[in-house]
Amino acid sequence: MLKQVQHDGLKGEDMKIDGAAAVVTGGASGLGEATARALAAKGAKVAIFDRDADRGEKVAAEIGGIFCEVDVTSDEKVAAAFEKARAAHGQERILVNCAGVANAVKTVGKDKATGELKKYPMHQFELAIGINLIGTFRCISHSAYGMVQGEPQEDGERGVIINTASVAAQDGQIGQAAYSASKAGVLGMALPIARDLMNDGVRVNTILPGVFKTPMVAMMPPNVQDALAAQVPFPKRLGQAEEYARLAVFIVENSYLNAESIRLDGGIRMAPR
Repeated sequence: MLKQVQHDGLKGEDMKIDGAAAVVTGGASGLGEATARALAAKGAKVAIFDRDADRGEKVAAEIGGIFCEVDVTSDEKVAAAFEKARAAHGQERILVNCAGVANAVKTVGKDKATGELKKYPMHQFELAIGINLIGTFRCISHSAYGMVQGEPQEDGERGVIINTASVAAQDGQIGQAAYSASKAGVLGMALPIARDLMNDGVRVNTILPGVFKTPMVAMMPPNVQDALAAQVPFPKRLGQAEEYARLAVFIVENSYLNAESIRLDGGIRMAPR
């Protein structure tokens, strides 16, 4: 599963994607779909975890993978999905967590019609934390438990985990308290998890996407999309899902990249609104 590379008389090892089993959460659309397709194009056996069965089955069929219907807030459903994926492909060596939700509610709101102040709807905070943070860790926990029991490769590597945070983890905007908190949690837990797994040969890295043309953004009016794109220093456009996928593939293949967080954002720093 590894190829040796030579540089200045020193040996290194790169994880080989061809033939490896991979799991991509949120793999039916957006960043997850692009990543699933990129890994499959490199020869990975990909399992798509998603709630959208129709779209997930379609993508899985197109890439020669398998679809597992999953709600990342359910421990039982996540466990069943990993069991199904491993029965088909064997123990995964690659996990990319893209499943997530975005919401925007101010800490203290105001009714537009009456001007009356409104308390924060706590279910919105719980939703973001439950899916983005706890759901991500739930998948990490299940996957890592299997990875550490797998056969190590020549340099001792057993697997790689990539999590999706957001630039909102560092520069959250108005109304993003819940979303930013959830993504900051994803960012913050990467180092301790990498340390937890360092003696078992499992790497953990985090990607922080900026403003990408995901299905949610694509539904916005063109003028809104143009305004978002104009905020990006360079290139002045929205990110493409394939660019996220290329970075994910690079992280998988570069075995010396561990416990790192990478902003993929065209240099943007988000304004308050």
